[in-house]
Amino acid sequence: MNARLPQPLRGPDFGSYAPDDVAWLLKDLSDVALEAPVEEREEAIQAGGAHYAESLPVEYQPDEAYRALFAAALDRSAARVAFAVGLVTEQVLADRGPDAVLVSLARAGTPVGVLMRRWAQHAHGLDLPHYAVSIVRGRGIDHVALRYLAAHHDPAHVMFVDGWTGKGAITRELAASVAEAHATLGATFSSALAVLADTGRCVEHFGTRDDYLIPSACLNSTISGLVSRTVLNDLLIGPEDFHGAKFYADLAEADVSNGFVDAVVAQFAGVSDAVGAALPGHLASDRTPTWDGWAAVEKISADHGIDDVNLVKPGVGETTRVLLRRVPWKILVHPDAAAELGHIRALARDRDVELLEVPDLAYSCVGLIHPRFTRGAVGADGTTTRRVEP
Repeated sequence: MNARLPQPLRGPDFGSYAPDDVAWLLKDLSDVALEAPVEEREEAIQAGGAHYAESLPVEYQPDEAYRALFAAALDRSAARVAFAVGLVTEQVLADRGPDAVLVSLARAGTPVGVLMRRWAQHAHGLDLPHYAVSIVRGRGIDHVALRYLAAHHDPAHVMFVDGWTGKGAITRELAASVAEAHATLGATFSSALAVLADTGRCVEHFGTRDDYLIPSACLNSTISGLVSRTVLNDLLIGPEDFHGAKFYADLAEADVSNGFVDAVVAQFAGVSDAVGAALPGHLASDRTPTWDGWAAVEKISADHGIDDVNLVKPGVGETTRVLLRRVPWKILVHPDAAAELGHIRALARDRDVELLEVPDLAYSCVGLIHPRFTRGAVGADGTTTRRVEP
């Protein structure tokens, strides 16, 4: 079986991370023209003519002011992120042991997986394998990648990794897809997911459940090893291929992927004692998922006349994604979260998107994708051509 499996991609040939930091279980599509304007993609997706994973949005290139916001956010939150990295990694090691295998969900999970691998090195001298694989909403996790993992590691040692949870859609997708893989591949993977921030309260392995800015959410490929989001297009991906992605080597001058990792790793020594003190209580606590995030999203959907919960993206990370690569309609913000949302306000200004303060919001912010989008439309009925200021 091994001879028929594709081989992982590694930096510097693919991605800007060091070769040992991550092995990408992806097919290199760098030479394929896949990008389309955000508005064109949104119209095609909502019209049912295309799946979001069949193409790529044009990569957002931040201006100097936005880059300054990112730098300030990283400076402000590096220690907080380091603490969450330490706590969730220790939990994974407690469950999976020193032979743990980290499998990040590309691409938001990849920087987190790199950081967790670095924590295991820092705190325990362990050299954990780390892979990045594709999972696509509505299509599931890459089964060829799971075959590769099963051929090289004990599936019982695998822990899936992501950056955060929103309402829990990917958590559900992962559970269903892993169950399907067990039936078709015979490999027994656990669908447990470890994240830095479980804002949706839908996983048991997390560093925090607070909804705060994780700086890696601020950017796209330039914070994720210069790798695009993943692509699943039947014209390019065969049944024996990994899902695909592009390496944007031409964006190297703007790349802050390793700078982000280095800034957080520099805080490890300073938070080690706090992680050690918090770990026993964290492990003993009731971390049973409540799925509060899903319930909150269903209420928001009803309140705003949106009949598809997939168009409601809760939490700082998901809201940022809406502004970077979808067609946003409105951004809901909690009044008490202003200090965390400078980059959200900047992106909303750039895209002329309305911000609404909602005092009882369950998250720091929530991004609403336009529910009936046609190019130029912003009204709920899909007919307004511009946002009318109050």
